[in-house]
Amino acid sequence: MTFSLFGSRDEPNPRIKSPSPRRSGKDFRFTMFSGLSMLALASVGLAAGLALGADPGSGLVARGYMAVLMGALIYGLWPAWSSLVWALVVGMGVLFTAPGVGGTWAALAYELSPRAAPFLLSVLLALLLGPSVQIVVHWDKAVVLRLGRFHKVKGPGVVLLAPLVDRIEAMVDTRIRVTDFSAERILSRDTVPIHVDALAFWMVWDAQKAILEVEDFMEAVVLSAQTALRDCLGKYTLSTILAERDTLYHEIQTILDAKTNPWGITILSVEFVDIQLPKELEDSMSRQAQAEREKAARVYLADAELDVAKRFVQAAESYRGRPEALNLRGMSMVYDAMKERGSMVLLPSNALQGMNLGQTLGLAGYAQSQDTQTGLAGDNPGARAPDAGSGKEA
Repeated sequence: MTFSLFGSRDEPNPRIKSPSPRRSGKDFRFTMFSGLSMLALASVGLAAGLALGADPGSGLVARGYMAVLMGALIYGLWPAWSSLVWALVVGMGVLFTAPGVGGTWAALAYELSPRAAPFLLSVLLALLLGPSVQIVVHWDKAVVLRLGRFHKVKGPGVVLLAPLVDRIEAMVDTRIRVTDFSAERILSRDTVPIHVDALAFWMVWDAQKAILEVEDFMEAVVLSAQTALRDCLGKYTLSTILAERDTLYHEIQTILDAKTNPWGITILSVEFVDIQLPKELEDSMSRQAQAEREKAARVYLADAELDVAKRFVQAAESYRGRPEALNLRGMSMVYDAMKERGSMVLLPSNALQGMNLGQTLGLAGYAQSQDTQTGLAGDNPGARAPDAGSGKEA
């Protein structure tokens, strides 16, 4: 616990990563609008006095506005009703100290008379009522206590406080909030230690209950969320936690909402930001995933080979009893392999006999040689072709 000039302030909870600012013993919010209202009230008193023919004098007017500004400064530095005493003391000192000064301060000299009463009264009212004018923004609710008891929830807009008896205990933001929190060292059902960072989306729907029913609703929500997170994750195995997050989100939200509804708070959703596992477990899970993918790849290749083998069996059935078709298929395969220049094909010796490739290739070679000799005979007319009937040359 640490103490400051304006009240006590507790140390923030280390489990809350982004805590909201805490109150520091303030009774109201003194803004520029409050200071302008003090100046406006003093000006109304001055205008009323002038309208009635009661001119307080320039020296008293200057002192009165200086007193208002000094009171506004005190309220701005110390926004509590206890500072009213200091504001009145300083204001009275500025107004009534050395009214007949001379020399450099002669402009502040004045003569106290009944004509100054309206302006003096307006200055005193400005010092007293200035902090009573409050501005509450649209999304805030002001919880007002009167003499220590709950009085009313006010706002948004202009809010008036009774001097010394009313205080704004809290300005409650009714917008949707997001709070990040951490639950360290959670043991799952299969005794795996995990570290979980989570987010809670929530809002205050009843400012009166949020302030009166629980001391610090922000810390209460976060600590309740941590407890619910531990209780929920402890009932499931690691694989379930990683695979069924939506189910866990809904279960944690239901547990939290049942606890925070009496405080005027609704939990909208809970989400995981990060789930950290031990390094050794991450390595083993990575190896397991790799092994499962390798297994799936091998099974896929085996299924592909099985499909190919089935198609080969069907093709063999098509060639059964049709040797000519099988020979043509073999020749087509050999041709496809040999049509590229520089290719070499190695075949077993009986492959040529099975497909009668020797006879076929021999006939093809003989036809090519005949074409060559015919070309040469055309170039040399004296040459004669061999006699096919006798097998002798002419």
